[in-house]
Amino acid sequence: MRVSVWLFWLAQFAAAGGATAADVAVVGLFPGKAVLVVDGAAPRTIGIGGTTPEGVRLLSIDGDFATVEIDGKRQRLGIGDQVVSQGGPEGGGAVTLTADARGHFVTGGIVNGASVRFLIDTGATMVSLGATDAARAGVDFRRGEPVMTMTANGPARAYKTRISSLKIGEIALSDVDALVHAYDMPVALLGMSFLNRMEMRRDGQTMTLRRRY
Repeated sequence: MRVSVWLFWLAQFAAAGGATAADVAVVGLFPGKAVLVVDGAAPRTIGIGGTTPEGVRLLSIDGDFATVEIDGKRQRLGIGDQVVSQGGPEGGGAVTLTADARGHFVTGGIVNGASVRFLIDTGATMVSLGATDAARAGVDFRRGEPVMTMTANGPARAYKTRISSLKIGEIALSDVDALVHAYDMPVALLGMSFLNRMEMRRDGQTMTLRRRY
């Protein structure tokens, strides 16, 4: 299954042509190894602990995700995820994301030092985390304000709280309003409590986030 997924994403990135600087994508995962495309170069198979010629290091593989170190910062990426980091002032800068095959923008982020996979969701009022992601990030959400949310399966309990630190690439924010659900979510949502503080520009299959304040 992973081999077929790898071939699909390899074809996608080959068709896309060149990439911009600091562009890292995961196009395949195997036991103890990941296939990375860096700066549009040919795919390279890297073992855990290994480093690409461009300086991207593979730290770990957890199921369908790889954690890599880019310019000293950790990113958790799934197959097809891609992140482009562009330097700037501390906590500033910009991040450019590439849409997946379904047109969604997915990226790795860091919540209180823990890696979390996010889906960009302008329809979500706040950043939303599942219970497991919140626990890994040390978010004591049960001290937050209990609220009821509507899901596909009906009403569900959640907790309104704040995240001390949230980083997406070079962009770092503090005290971000968040909603933590009492159940696990397949992917966390990067909602408007984060995005409202960004300048967002979409150009075809790419979206650039730049911090405004």
